[in-house]
Amino acid sequence: MPRPKSILELGSRVSLSVRPQHLGANKLFFSQRAKQHTSTQVSNSVPPTLHSTKSATFTDKLNAGPSFSDFLAIPKHVPPISKPTFESDPTPAELNTINHTRFPDWLKVPIPNGKDYKKIKKDLRQLKLHTVCEEARCPNMGECLGGNSSIPTAALMLMGDTCTRGCRFCSVKTSRNPSPLDPLEPERTAEVVENWGLGYIVLTSVDRDDLSDGGANHFRETIEKVKQRTPQVIVEALTGDFGGDLDMVALVATSGLDVYAHNIETVERLTPYVRDRRATFQQSLSVLSHIKHTQAKSTLITKTSMMLGFGERDEEVIETLEQLRKINVDVVTFGQYMRPTRRHMGVTEYITPEKFDMWKRIAMDMGFLYVVSGPLVRTSYKAGEMYLEHVLKKKPGYGELRAAA
Repeated sequence: MPRPKSILELGSRVSLSVRPQHLGANKLFFSQRAKQHTSTQVSNSVPPTLHSTKSATFTDKLNAGPSFSDFLAIPKHVPPISKPTFESDPTPAELNTINHTRFPDWLKVPIPNGKDYKKIKKDLRQLKLHTVCEEARCPNMGECLGGNSSIPTAALMLMGDTCTRGCRFCSVKTSRNPSPLDPLEPERTAEVVENWGLGYIVLTSVDRDDLSDGGANHFRETIEKVKQRTPQVIVEALTGDFGGDLDMVALVATSGLDVYAHNIETVERLTPYVRDRRATFQQSLSVLSHIKHTQAKSTLITKTSMMLGFGERDEEVIETLEQLRKINVDVVTFGQYMRPTRRHMGVTEYITPEKFDMWKRIAMDMGFLYVVSGPLVRTSYKAGEMYLEHVLKKKPGYGELRAAA
């Protein structure tokens, strides 16, 4: 019997030998097998050149496109980036989409280094303490912690490294539920101030809206511990607004500190865009005003700071200075806002050193005791030198009170 040439011929031969009652089922089975065989033959009959043509077309397009060297090529001329203009006040979204230029030369600083700098960082890690210099990425960290100041100064951050607020300029970590306060932190802080032989210490903190007192009692205890161990050290407290609770402001103001600082940060119009919505401009003014109405010692100095480069207008800065003088703020500092990361608010303008000098002259003419103004100036920048030489020694009766202390 010759070999069947296809499954159709095989099916016809098998169907002759089956019983009549199974003939219908067998016909259905072999007809389905025949269809499958036919479709397989059709698919296999597709010319292989079709796939290769598609592949060749993609390869041709890829080869015709830009090469790797094109991505590395540096254009001969880069057009200048024009400063955007807004018909009305910019929204937060607009402020974040502004094109930015590179850092100007006056904002470039050396990488922090030096034996003193490394020793201080090591001590901080061992004692589980934090500095606002590190958390806020201060550009002057190497200079202040490196011991280049004639009066050793440090800025320690109390109550952990996590804030309950989310200001759009600040790089400090945020959380609704930070870690509990460390009850040993006040004693450890006093110990490190004594061991370092500091002449000026700035004590600041994250905002702790999760605490009923905002951390005011923790602040007061730390200041008292520092003064007990080193009464000669000048203590500055840079606090938040305690949610507007002026009793907590008074609690810190009467703790024996020398300088009470609270930052206004920017002009009133931009405050809702720059700061956390719980920190209002008028609330900050009330904090600074209330300090002078407490039972604090008469030599207590009040201080605030402003960052420039958010898009503020000159007339708004002047108006802010006038409001600060009305409530008898003694010292004001101006510094350039620098964007910590791409997730933060963009820089609208880099202020020139000449304009910072202009703001210093204007503020001094208004009657402030001392003004520090410059691109790299921060709240605590060279604080010891400034206050001891230009402010504290000029205060009436300061010498006698310091001797008694």
